[in-house]
Amino acid sequence: MSNDKKLLCGVIGVGYLGQHHARIYSELETSELVGVYDSNPERAKEIADKYGCKVFSSIEEAGRQCEAISVVVPTDRHTEVAMPLLEQGCDLLIEKPICTSVEDAQAIVDKAKEKNLIVQVGHIEHFNPVMGFMEKHVDNPRFITADRLAPFNVRGTEVGVVLDLMIHDIGVVLKLANSPVERIEAVGVNVVSKREDIANARIVFKSGCVANLNVSRVSFKKLREIRIFQPGMYMSLDFMNQKGHMVKIKGLTDIVPEEVPFEKQEPLKSELASFIDCVKYKKSPKVDAKLGMSALEVALEITRQVRKIIQSQ
Repeated sequence: MSNDKKLLCGVIGVGYLGQHHARIYSELETSELVGVYDSNPERAKEIADKYGCKVFSSIEEAGRQCEAISVVVPTDRHTEVAMPLLEQGCDLLIEKPICTSVEDAQAIVDKAKEKNLIVQVGHIEHFNPVMGFMEKHVDNPRFITADRLAPFNVRGTEVGVVLDLMIHDIGVVLKLANSPVERIEAVGVNVVSKREDIANARIVFKSGCVANLNVSRVSFKKLREIRIFQPGMYMSLDFMNQKGHMVKIKGLTDIVPEEVPFEKQEPLKSELASFIDCVKYKKSPKVDAKLGMSALEVALEITRQVRKIIQSQ
């Protein structure tokens, strides 16, 4: 493929999030939205008409006509959609979490390696300017605390809140701590759905860094905040509003707060632009299948501990 040629892209699953993948592929100068597929043909037609593309009659047709595809179906269907597309030679962006089991994630990793294909996992916060700031300034984190709250929405309840929401912060702290996980302690409860709706996890890394993650999908407000403490510095940042402050400590009485000047951007657009760049130039994605699988492993252990508590009640 010529590097100045638009990448032929498609979207499988055009619900709440998938529609935005379609919109962005239609807007970017580096991509052409060829078509979309959804299990609801009326929804597929609505999005196709809106963004001037075709409706694929099947996932296989999408695989034949596209070079790169976003897989934005419910998590429990990721593997059954992704594997045949990889077999057909499509580079994939699979929404987070990569899938629901480590075995399936390994199968995706192995198939992508066999076919020499890109698999990027949709951990969108890695493309938030807040994450970019942290990657520049966090070098020795000692304690990280993250809070991610959301109102209840039936969408996403095919998995518990850990795989639905906490997975974002798991991916973030794995990258920031940059150390193997030593132990995990987790608690949680189900409130509305059959799976956990509120959870707390404490992740201790071999470096000594500790991350405390709180998540809820039965909140009246949305919140996406993270705080990081390291020697001589503390930062409090807001993923959702892309703002925050950093405090530099130069002595017991010399504590200097600074507002962080973020240039606001749409993280999903940055994520898809990066995916296209990786496909065109065969670069390793910022969030590859290996990192996606590491986050999944931690999320599944947290889920296991939480469900043990729920079942004992």
